[in-house]
Amino acid sequence: MNYIIDGHNLIAKIPGLSLSMPDDEARLIELLNRFGQERRHKLEVYFDGAPPGQAGVNNYGRVRAHFVPSSQSADEAIHRRLRRLGKSAASWVVVTSDRDVQAAAREAHAKVLPAEDFSRQVQTTLQARLAIPNDAVDQPLSEEEVSEWLAIFKARGK
Repeated sequence: MNYIIDGHNLIAKIPGLSLSMPDDEARLIELLNRFGQERRHKLEVYFDGAPPGQAGVNNYGRVRAHFVPSSQSADEAIHRRLRRLGKSAASWVVVTSDRDVQAAAREAHAKVLPAEDFSRQVQTTLQARLAIPNDAVDQPLSEEEVSEWLAIFKARGK
């Protein structure tokens, strides 16, 4: 699956992230990269408001981050990307809760996924990755094993 993501729109929907954090974009990129590796997705994320000299495109693993200059908006950059994709836009999912961006995605025949829904999908995927399988859960020690460990610890204390 290929995703075009409205970065600042998504940050506001991710628990533990906030637009007021100085490293909000880096944290989102890290999260998206882990998600992309787990699911083998291609992700493009757009952030507006890049300071002069810092606008441009950088690759971070499976994430291609577009830092849009402050003279433009991420929304405009996403619109341009969809136009450049042409008919292949149909194989992309646009992640945003912005109605104008959603309309542009639908017009380009791309799929639309609200940022809230994508946030839940990312969280579910990453939590499942961290989950401990049932057969790996420690079993309680038997009375005999507890006695053996107590004997070992008492012997060390002497």
